Amino acid sequence: MNTRPTNNGSEQKELFIKMVLMAWDIHVDRTNKILAELTDEQLAAETSGGKNTGIYLLGHLTAVHDRMISLLGFGERRFAGLDSLFVSSPDKSGFTFPPVTELRKYWNETNTSLSEYFTQMGTDEWFDRHNAVSDQDFAAEPHRNKLNLLINRTNHLSYHLGQLIYLK
Repeated sequence: MNTRPTNNGSEQKELFIKMVLMAWDIHVDRTNKILAELTDEQLAAETSGGKNTGIYLLGHLTAVHDRMISLLGFGERRFAGLDSLFVSSPDKSGFTFPPVTELRKYWNETNTSLSEYFTQMGTDEWFDRHNAVSDQDFAAEPHRNKLNLLINRTNHLSYHLGQLIYLK
């Protein structure tokens, strides 16, 4: 016999959102910790032979997280100019990157903003479509919602966090 209390749909949604947000927070915190431990010189190194540098990964993650602001309907992005350097182009593209101190600042500002936005969202908002999905596509694929976007971005962060660890 199942002795667990039954949750209504709203309670289950809230629990699931809480779990996803906890995973996001854990990965952002772990990334913050490693970035605090790494010097600018360490970030300039490649994660392994011929692979991305830590500077590129920091810029890439910042740009991707900044994109979330508009995708989730929170407003305008602050650092859209990073896309051409860190999303559309590979690390060895020949572009001059912003100073690491600026990228660290952008990273912190972006994630602070996201955290504030997340706390303002209602339960049902998490299950609305994100702005990269049309109404028609969302009707056919309701899993393409804001919460799923956050799950995807948490996985993306986790992947690149694994690369940053090699710089220690």
